[in-house]
Amino acid sequence: MALRKIWLNLNGADRMMVCDPEKDTLADVLRRVGLTGVKLGCKTGQCGVCSVILEGEVVRSCIKKIKDVPDFSKIVTIEGIGTPTNLHPLQQAWITYGGVQCGFCSPGFIVSAKGLLDQNPNPTREEVRHWFTVHRNACRCTGWKPLVDAVMEAAKVMRGEATMEDITFKAPPDGRIYGTNVPRPAALAKVTGLCDYGDDIKLKMPPGTLHLAIVQPGLNHAVIKGIDCSEAEKMPGVVKVITSKDIKGTNRIMLPVAHPRSKADGFERPIIADTKVFRYGDVVAVVAAETEERARAAAKKVKLDLEELPAYMSYLDAVAPGATEIHEGIPNEYLRMPLFKGEDTRDVLAESDYVVEGSFYSTSQPHLIMEPDVTQAYIDEDGNVCIHNKTLALLFPLITLAPGLGLPDGKIRVIENPTGASFGSSISPASSALAAACTLALDGAPVTLTMSYAEHNAFSGKRAAHYSNARMGCDKNGKITGFEFDFAYDHGAYTEMAAILASKAIRFAGFSYNIPNVRALARVGFSNQTFGTAYRSYGNSQAYTMSEAIVDMLAEKAGIDPFEFRYINLARPGDTNINSYPFKEYPFTTLMDRLRPLYEEAKARAEAQSTPEKKRGVGLAFGGYNVTGGPADHAEVALELNEDGTITHYNTWEDQGQGGDVGTLVLTHESLRELNLDYRQIKLVQNDTAQCPQTGPAGANRSHYMAGNATINAAKKLLNAMRKDDGTYRTHAEMVAEGIPTKYLGVFDTTDITVDLDPNTGVGDPTPVYNYAVFLAEVEVEVATGKTKVVAMKMIYDIGAIGSIQAVEGQAYGALTHSIGFALSEKYIDNNKYSSLVRCGFLYADDIPDDIYLESVPSPRKTAPFGSVGCCEGFQSAGHVAVINAINNAAGVRIYDLPATPDKVKAAMEAKAQGKELKPEKYFLGSDLFEALDDIAENPVESTGPDMAL
Repeated sequence: MALRKIWLNLNGADRMMVCDPEKDTLADVLRRVGLTGVKLGCKTGQCGVCSVILEGEVVRSCIKKIKDVPDFSKIVTIEGIGTPTNLHPLQQAWITYGGVQCGFCSPGFIVSAKGLLDQNPNPTREEVRHWFTVHRNACRCTGWKPLVDAVMEAAKVMRGEATMEDITFKAPPDGRIYGTNVPRPAALAKVTGLCDYGDDIKLKMPPGTLHLAIVQPGLNHAVIKGIDCSEAEKMPGVVKVITSKDIKGTNRIMLPVAHPRSKADGFERPIIADTKVFRYGDVVAVVAAETEERARAAAKKVKLDLEELPAYMSYLDAVAPGATEIHEGIPNEYLRMPLFKGEDTRDVLAESDYVVEGSFYSTSQPHLIMEPDVTQAYIDEDGNVCIHNKTLALLFPLITLAPGLGLPDGKIRVIENPTGASFGSSISPASSALAAACTLALDGAPVTLTMSYAEHNAFSGKRAAHYSNARMGCDKNGKITGFEFDFAYDHGAYTEMAAILASKAIRFAGFSYNIPNVRALARVGFSNQTFGTAYRSYGNSQAYTMSEAIVDMLAEKAGIDPFEFRYINLARPGDTNINSYPFKEYPFTTLMDRLRPLYEEAKARAEAQSTPEKKRGVGLAFGGYNVTGGPADHAEVALELNEDGTITHYNTWEDQGQGGDVGTLVLTHESLRELNLDYRQIKLVQNDTAQCPQTGPAGANRSHYMAGNATINAAKKLLNAMRKDDGTYRTHAEMVAEGIPTKYLGVFDTTDITVDLDPNTGVGDPTPVYNYAVFLAEVEVEVATGKTKVVAMKMIYDIGAIGSIQAVEGQAYGALTHSIGFALSEKYIDNNKYSSLVRCGFLYADDIPDDIYLESVPSPRKTAPFGSVGCCEGFQSAGHVAVINAINNAAGVRIYDLPATPDKVKAAMEAKAQGKELKPEKYFLGSDLFEALDDIAENPVESTGPDMAL
């Protein structure tokens, strides 16, 4: 190895270093000297998190070879732009205007924006967006708009038109921060590049830490006949190659399918593949070595003897006649959930004035986060296997891994690293299981595992694809008479949370409407795709793909404007949802009333701006999502009065970028308002299961509601303990002197305010509250190519009162961006062609409209903390269908299978010109709908209890 000495001027100082000119990238060298504000994401130049300024030009340092960097080159990283005590205007603007969510991309964006403003101190919004696009600065959290806002506001300061004070948050005179734009507590570290994410923590692990590299065979279905590790184990620096034989437990992730109709128990997934490969990203071995480079080199030397089997790459293939079982002893279609409401829809629809039917498909959607999976594991001072990663459910490794690893219960500790987003993917305990298994197999040696982006993309779960058939009818006045649907989720290789997923279709298809008669079935089945996992608006996005499309189709058939058709059918007080219970709130007409003028303006704009070459159109969709995980949802937090009069809040509200820190802050401050605390007197200790009570997963819009109510409970206990007879409050010293505890546990549980779904009928009321949103999309369809561009999005929503404006609006902008991608470009197929952001259809700033309008119209919430509920899942529920409906409005063609890529839209338009319609044939989903429903009715089962609706 021939090394090179190089001098670089780093952030104004000349520094000497030694590097490998053939292997090292500029990012490698910068991170090695401690400039870890230079993050590593895709490592292929597609995400821009590694952006630096090299001789005045913004470059992606992960693809810039050090051999191409001349001596004494001037390089500016985020560390050279500003410090925590001397922020640059861009850093302050990022904090104030919502540029920080997960924060993983923030240093790269700020550096890139600095490069722009150095060249163009007065850019337009369009120029900012285009700059980020051409420099491949990618963000999945913010939806771009807050980033552009931050650049525009910082530019004013840099031009002398505003001051730093002007762009810095100021608390209101009364000190109340609930319902304000108070910054996230973690934002300062993130905008200065000082926040240590998983790969940064790796660099700070102690000597003796072993680096892991996974072996993925790259087949979708195969029998493992043998694994030869001998050559790999002889490679330099290799300590051990870990296989399933080294795991002392059952080698299974024990996540039950809690539904009495399931034919799968949920224990089919191995930690390390042992007998079969079930999908492309399965791991069959893990190499542990002294360095990551050596571990990866050895991983290539592991020899696999595999017998490839036929792969069923869709649910339809897996349930086709003659298909064999993917998991022996379990049918490929393993779960059915029925729904019965009112009269038999066959009779109802036969008598309806208008009836439409259709078959719909939505693809497997990748989360496309910037930070790939990184995990550390070691044995802590109490003898626990301690796991660090980006989990959004610290509880899951605790309750699913001990038997598989051969550990006694209670000997696992989980800590969430600062997290570069997730959107649901990190709920899976699989990477935790891998790292824990390896540290145990290595006699307790600390380990760290960094997956490449391609490895991560293959290893992680995705939004499950779906197939559905539906019919809906109405009378001559447009009132919906009946709705029937047969719905199948392609859950891929494993059952992870399958029962929760299935419940979404039979709870939210047709949500917001008064539908008196329903017959439906939700199915879940295996395929050899990657497994379905949580993704924002888990299960609902697929349900709305069907129901909000068929509502539009029925409106068209009845000759009624799609807005008016929806308005006619919106649920009013007294109406019941499709599960035969009253809606919790009835905000539907209020939201539509507020949208009406915006809809009329959009229609007039589309008509005026349409040309023969570029057609404009407007589409609508109604959405929403449950708040909490359902019956028996439970949360705990703790509040402690400290010696200096400050308060510490302990919880496991996992922060994936959605705002677990600022949510905790505003809820705690509001709960303790009578103490007149400055919000900076509240300290947060979060997301370490050894230090914090179990608050529950950061999913199902549950955290603000559940943690909020638990915080109120803890605050009442603390305040009661502090309060003296004269109404003043004891100090910490007085509490101690009187023997009064200074720390209190707050608890909240939904058991008494929910009713589980009946497994035989689908009747039930599983969650105590909901959020609601109505979406409007304006699109432009290029006739020659079929390319669709979303030119504007609008969302009117009801989440009750808002706790943090910045967090809520940030979730909205990001969710709408994901929805546009789901509608137009994003997909994942389990093979090596879908290994990167670009290949999966990622959309950059130029592809997303700057014209995004949000409006909150709150209605009262009886059980919500300070009237507030969670928002993010509802915000991503149905915006994609508004885009699809807008394409139909613009071009007169309906796209039944998502995404609506240019080739599909063009083919549909060409077919229409020939008097045809391109639509899928009715899907065979495993049996006839009514035969399946009759069988369920004739063979009732007993409920397994509240866990089935988690």
